[in-house]
Amino acid sequence: MFTCSTDDLPNSAAAGCGCCRPELKFASDRMTAELSRRGFIAGATGSFAALGLTGKARAQAPSPPMVFRNCMLFDGKASRTRGGVQVLVEGNRISRIIEGDAAPPDGARVIDCGGGVLMPGLIDAHWHTMFAALPLMALTTADIGFIFLAASAEAERTLMRGFTTVRDLGGPSFALAQAIDRGMATGPRIYPSGTMITTTGGHGDMRPLEDIPRSPGGRLSHMEHIGGGSIADTADEVRLRAREQLMQGATQIKMVGGGGVSSPRTTLDMFTYGEAEFRAGVETAADRRTYLTVHAYPPEQMQRALAAGTQCIEHGHLMDEATARMMAERGAWLSTQPFFSEEDQAPLTGQSRVNLLQVLEGTRTMYPLARRHGIKTAFGTDLLFSPDILHRQGLMLARMTNWYSPAESLQMATSGNGELMALSGPRNPYPGKLGVIEPGAMADMLVVNGDPTADLDLIADPNNFTVIVKDGTIYKDTRSGTAA
Repeated sequence: MFTCSTDDLPNSAAAGCGCCRPELKFASDRMTAELSRRGFIAGATGSFAALGLTGKARAQAPSPPMVFRNCMLFDGKASRTRGGVQVLVEGNRISRIIEGDAAPPDGARVIDCGGGVLMPGLIDAHWHTMFAALPLMALTTADIGFIFLAASAEAERTLMRGFTTVRDLGGPSFALAQAIDRGMATGPRIYPSGTMITTTGGHGDMRPLEDIPRSPGGRLSHMEHIGGGSIADTADEVRLRAREQLMQGATQIKMVGGGGVSSPRTTLDMFTYGEAEFRAGVETAADRRTYLTVHAYPPEQMQRALAAGTQCIEHGHLMDEATARMMAERGAWLSTQPFFSEEDQAPLTGQSRVNLLQVLEGTRTMYPLARRHGIKTAFGTDLLFSPDILHRQGLMLARMTNWYSPAESLQMATSGNGELMALSGPRNPYPGKLGVIEPGAMADMLVVNGDPTADLDLIADPNNFTVIVKDGTIYKDTRSGTAA
């Protein structure tokens, strides 16, 4: 990567040659070592951090105390906004909710919200950081470095749509999460699952047919090397793959219970794992004091995972009455998405389109079931494989008014999703409350030009966010008379 020849140079010249600095040679050695393609990301990130060559983040470090005033407050929990308050932020935490019009503390920066609504940052409970912005073909063929750069650019756009936190449900997002947390890149907080664990032929098994047959214990496929999926066909393999993700920093583990829309060789009614394999995943996650979430659509898949002890189901669009009752009784989470039309996905054909049409039909019955049974329901989008549809992230939240009030929908995408993030327990990398504006909570906030508790369509257009704050740092400020 970085080389020079010093054989003919005097010692003093070699000492002054920048490319011969020991720390740069160390970085070069790491980056040219026999790393896997996925390992390039972690290796490069660690090397450049060691050198202090981190790129300057667009936003500055957290400033002295800030006071947000002249606002209506939606705290993430209440059913309506309230006025007559100010919010004091110190460092990366919300310090106090100040009643009345008291003078701000000395030295505090005053943020005049112009009468807009101050609310918590949005949380997307089902996102794919590495897979959202590129077509599937590019993801299966491109260099992992290019994939990483595309994901990093999309992470910043995600934050600019008002989503200050995402739960990543499949993909090698560990290094990007670390880069964002260290200020080397701009984006939302990421709760990574790492690679999703599936069986041979299950949803997420995107291997070309020349990669089969697979021998147990044999070499990994390209898909597995880049973190696109992990094949595990036995309970012991499930434990192995889950432990690998936890070792890299997974905040939760994801397993696949059946077929999926984006896997054209699968059908939604097929099964992958039995209860024993799911139980291995539940126990392995519990050993690290976190939880397992399971991708499943039909009732039988969901029931099998719930019987094994999983605490969260992803999707569940084909859920029936008995399964809804089972989820409610067990206190399990339903992390799902309001898919409403084919425009919510990249163009699909063949079996993938057949699967999508089943999901769209199920959306109309799933939410009423979840509401009637009081199931803990999380909001997510699961937008994949197309930069052309990612702008729909806020639109999908606005669509929740088909089943919930605007305030209930916002509660789901803020304080509700914050509770789901906290399910990671000690594996939670952000040990403060998310999705609420209250003393001690993380300072992730939006200022909205209008009242989204009355008109949720405001969330669909990021231009309505005049201020975006994450971790006590202002990333966007377009109030009148201020520079972005």
